[in-house]
Amino acid sequence: MTNSLHDHHTAEAFFVLSGKWRFFWGRWGDAGEVTMEEGDIFNIPTGIFRGFENIGTDYGMIMAILGGDDAGGGVMWAPQVIENAAEHGLILGENGKLYDTKRQQKLPDGVAPMPLMSDEELAKRPEPTTAEVLPNHVARYWDLMALADKKPAKVIGENGILRDKPGFEVDFITRGSASEAKAAAKYPTVLMPMRGHWCVTWDGGTATLAPGDTMSVPENLAHSVVPSMTGEASLYRIVATGDPAGLTWKG
Repeated sequence: MTNSLHDHHTAEAFFVLSGKWRFFWGRWGDAGEVTMEEGDIFNIPTGIFRGFENIGTDYGMIMAILGGDDAGGGVMWAPQVIENAAEHGLILGENGKLYDTKRQQKLPDGVAPMPLMSDEELAKRPEPTTAEVLPNHVARYWDLMALADKKPAKVIGENGILRDKPGFEVDFITRGSASEAKAAAKYPTVLMPMRGHWCVTWDGGTATLAPGDTMSVPENLAHSVVPSMTGEASLYRIVATGDPAGLTWKG
């Protein structure tokens, strides 16, 4: 499985739930690349085309975290992606929807084809090398497991391992840093287990989460999340902030 080169106006972070994945970026996808193993997380810089593919020998799954409710107003595709699609009868509308002319689909009245980015627009896009991207945008699973042995590790945030203010913060929690004490956040929280089963408890309810599950916890709802089984346990916790969703923070 390969995802074609595209970009968003806001943050796009991924962690690998299963499999082995190659992430690549740049105008032609050759500016840089990184191989991600299970549990690794990549906060991809905004303003660059990116793609990814499963390079493992089996089924793979990655979990995405996006800044904002609409990914900044849509997706921007590298020109060659739109051109290649057209060669196969697929037309991308300016509304972001794909139409298959081989199935007699056509653009609706009033909807024009998605325009290609101009050479001037493309020239403004950076082409960061792997050496420039990895130190500030990639965190490895076993490093996070070690860092979160006593308290949750701040992975993405103003003072995180990966310093950014994308409209959310990401914490990494292990068995050793989980707490049975209930706590609430002023903004919505999303829980995404990486390893093990986790029990979420709040006044009046409980839920059990497994790897691949996602749970949205409403703002101001006091809750706890702890492992519900023995063995390796890890979880990514995403909490919205008051920061506007936008370009990668340069502070």
